[in-house]
Amino acid sequence: MVEAKEQGGAPRVWVLTGHKAGDNNQVLALAGALGWPFEVRRMVYRPWELLTNRLPGGTLAGIDRAASDPLQPPWPDLVISAGRRNEPVARWIRRRSGGRTRLVHLGRPWAPLESYDLIVTTPQYFLPERPNVLHVDLPLHALDRQRLDRLAPAWEARFRDLPRPWWVVLLGGDSGPFVFTPDKAGRLAAWLNEVVTQSGGSVLVTDSARTPKAAYDAFLCRLDVPVHAFHWGDDSRENPYRGYLAVADRLVVTGESMSMLAEARSTGRPLYIFDLSDCPQGPAGGRRCRPWWRWRHNFRYRPLSHRLAMRIAPRRMRRDVARIQQRLVASGAAAWAGQEAPPGRAPAADEDLARAAARVRALLAQPPGGGG
Repeated sequence: MVEAKEQGGAPRVWVLTGHKAGDNNQVLALAGALGWPFEVRRMVYRPWELLTNRLPGGTLAGIDRAASDPLQPPWPDLVISAGRRNEPVARWIRRRSGGRTRLVHLGRPWAPLESYDLIVTTPQYFLPERPNVLHVDLPLHALDRQRLDRLAPAWEARFRDLPRPWWVVLLGGDSGPFVFTPDKAGRLAAWLNEVVTQSGGSVLVTDSARTPKAAYDAFLCRLDVPVHAFHWGDDSRENPYRGYLAVADRLVVTGESMSMLAEARSTGRPLYIFDLSDCPQGPAGGRRCRPWWRWRHNFRYRPLSHRLAMRIAPRRMRRDVARIQQRLVASGAAAWAGQEAPPGRAPAADEDLARAAARVRALLAQPPGGGG
């Protein structure tokens, strides 16, 4: 058994975080659901970090050790990570612990699947069924309706001068094949002008770290209904993201962000997905389909590399977020922008988070296996 268990205490848990809010939210949510104390280790990456994923055994060559949190004994019993950048770090920690540290990874690892004691993955990845792979419907998060209801009164007071219903709009950005152009932002604003005017409400909008400034500016420029806007990274104001979720009457989310979709789903309010693809689904898409190579914005690194990976990479290294979007729409949990949204209902509990936490607890009750 692990040393912490022998001493009668809780396991020592490290959570690796980085610059991606979606990854950080997932690992923190799982760590919190375990009910054990945990320590956060924030990593800062070097430009060449991508190369370190192919090195066996783990390495810290991809992080800026001076800018990152220290990694030193006593080594943890459990490391929770997400994203490719923290994979070599997690494997390095296990090697330093003599194989005692268990590794739990969220998402899709680049390393062989057997490198991890448990992988918690979602439908946009094509991971196979394995004893150490747990498939869940949406990315993990710590939000629920009860928690949001406790936040709501204070935020409702801040927005009381804006007419209801409040349409909360969560803007993502460039990701894989999705390129958030000013034209797409303008079409989203035009649809909101129509539906919000009809409802007599207003818009509460925030962008994200991935939102191109040109798209965010185009959205606000085209919007002609009452609005409260927050620009990501504005340190002069409190970030209203959770407040927006708490008070939302309806939500609109750009469909490339799985974390924002999962958190919006937890509100139990009517949810619309705005498709950022070049062949958008839903009436608000507004454009006919054309071959990808007919769009100038697709000749960039991310969309080109994604298309190449989807064509030649092994199946488990592919990514298709449309699988989650379609599942949400088919289940009645969401609608495409421009369609009639379902009435909304809050999940009774985050069953995916509970399942993942139960698997991790069971893992820590077993003797270490010492993966690679």
